Amino acid sequence: MGDARPEPQTAPPIPGIRDIAPGTRRVGIGWATMTWLITGGAGYIGAHVARAMAGAGERVVALDDLSAGIASRLPADVPLVRGSSRDGDLLKRVLTEHAVTGVVHLAARKQVAESVAQPTRYYQENVGGLATLLEAVAEAGVQRFVFSSSAAVYGNPDVDLITEDTPCAPVNPYGETKLTGEWLVRAAGRAHGIATVCLRYFNVAGAAAPELADTGVFNIVPMVFDRLTRDEAPRIFGDDYPTPDGTCVRDYIHVADLAEAHLAAARRLGGRTGDLTVNIGRGEGVSVRELVTLIGEITGDTRPALVEARRPGDAPRAVASAVLAARELGWSARRGVREMVESAWRGWLLHRGG
Repeated sequence: MGDARPEPQTAPPIPGIRDIAPGTRRVGIGWATMTWLITGGAGYIGAHVARAMAGAGERVVALDDLSAGIASRLPADVPLVRGSSRDGDLLKRVLTEHAVTGVVHLAARKQVAESVAQPTRYYQENVGGLATLLEAVAEAGVQRFVFSSSAAVYGNPDVDLITEDTPCAPVNPYGETKLTGEWLVRAAGRAHGIATVCLRYFNVAGAAAPELADTGVFNIVPMVFDRLTRDEAPRIFGDDYPTPDGTCVRDYIHVADLAEAHLAAARRLGGRTGDLTVNIGRGEGVSVRELVTLIGEITGDTRPALVEARRPGDAPRAVASAVLAARELGWSARRGVREMVESAWRGWLLHRGG
């Protein structure tokens, strides 16, 4: 989740955003009927998905409680409904009044450490909120549903490439809620005739534009930026793993590529039935040391990293097989790690006043 934001009721109007109160009907020239509801649409990933879908000609409405989202991330022609995906009455009104025919569900809590400390909150919000949404979706007769899942469902498998058939064994409550969410999405799809896609994406980084950058400091790229900004050396947890340089290897995906994967999934559901689950990654591994070195090169701060003890639960390698996504969605990642880091750094400088 990103930094906490003011309560929506007290937030000033933001130019360019059509802010729709719950229950308000849209009228007037240029207010087309919405088709796709994106929950968490003002978040880091959600805003990228909204921009990608709207830019491709899809009709979009965003739902976000702005607890972590930022309204100004959204394009001016994408309406924003302020509210929670756990508010069943609001969801029913939005689905009906915006003539929604498909949902992309991204709203969720996503911090591993927080999920370990607050497991009931994660189950209430991630699973309970999804159940409320699916109930509203079924009642409204919506027949397309894209679920934002995570590679956290796999846990720490000892394989070279993680395929969709790799056994799921999550090691924290966050991963458990995502796996439970997948089960629930598929069950609701079978019960109510909803075509579904679950996207298990790997480590997300980068920004399509500086103003869309991640404002949180929870993932490795912004964590390294934060250390360097505070004139501290970046940290590497463990350099004695069975990998080429001794540090963990991960699969990083540019958020713009991820947004395009959501668009491909949404379009794949047109006229389809049944369910599909796919990994979203590049299928290429990058070690922590390689990433830290690249960040130093791009930022101009090449101080040596501090090597500290391993963190419990870190797998030596976690890299996706992206074959199924290419075959089923006609999608593959187009952007490399350098572009991820360069774009993320521009966003960091914008938001942090560098």
